[in-house]
Amino acid sequence: MNDDLAALAARIDHTNELLQRMLAEVAKTPSTHAIFVDAGYLYAAAGRLVAGTEDRRAFDVDAEGLIEALIDRARTIFADSRLLRVYWYDGARRRIHTAEQQSIAELPDVKVRLGNLNANNQQKGVDSLIRTDLESLARHRAISDAALLGGDEDLVSAVEAAQGYGARVHLWGIEAPEGRNQAEPLLWEVDSQRTLDLDFFKPYVARRTAPAYEAAGSRPTREDVRFVGAQIAAKWLAARGRESLVELLPGHPYLPGSVDQDLLVEAEGLLQYSLRGQSDLRRALRDGFWEHLQAQY
Repeated sequence: MNDDLAALAARIDHTNELLQRMLAEVAKTPSTHAIFVDAGYLYAAAGRLVAGTEDRRAFDVDAEGLIEALIDRARTIFADSRLLRVYWYDGARRRIHTAEQQSIAELPDVKVRLGNLNANNQQKGVDSLIRTDLESLARHRAISDAALLGGDEDLVSAVEAAQGYGARVHLWGIEAPEGRNQAEPLLWEVDSQRTLDLDFFKPYVARRTAPAYEAAGSRPTREDVRFVGAQIAAKWLAARGRESLVELLPGHPYLPGSVDQDLLVEAEGLLQYSLRGQSDLRRALRDGFWEHLQAQY
């Protein structure tokens, strides 16, 4: 009898030891977050907020800069977590990428997922894609937190599915000039809510005024813009010092939103040309900025 009790106690001790090891491994595993963007909601709400219209043809969006700003915002909120990726959900006819969607898909840490676009330019199937990804990532413990930028009530099931596997879902919204642009049932279900305001979107959304670009002069080359980026980086480093450089480098290739906005404004002043909606030139500007800083490290 005593032998049986001793054996049972040994098994319990062994089980406890295994549990302690498992908990220690879990504690060492970094948290992971992902950002889920309903592009239809983003374009409509941000367009209304900044340009006064939801018509995509009436305004330009610097999607690359905006995505970097979203990543930077998530980095401040989920300070002890790493980014898995940004999921960008949009509609396209026959699910064939537009040129803009293709350029977004080529960005680092971004996955573009396409639903259909019907004859009335309405997205179909996007909500189900979001639910599939949210549920799958939560079920496989690939993420601990999800930042969801959207407003449709149909997203409630996606939120519930992810929460059922232990993930926390944080709803991000866009400031509405009047009323509310997110469904109340969605607001009720999420774990937290945040609103991105006009100042957040101003650097990345601009009403389309092609004549103003032409009046500002001929379009600079990518090398011209890259050189300006390096010039601004040299000025930035002289003003901020190496300590600020050491803090900035781990975020490569992303710039904090405030640094990115200052870079854009100063470059436009030097070039006498607007870079809003010019994703290839914005990329060249950031490349020049980073290349100079990395060369000085």
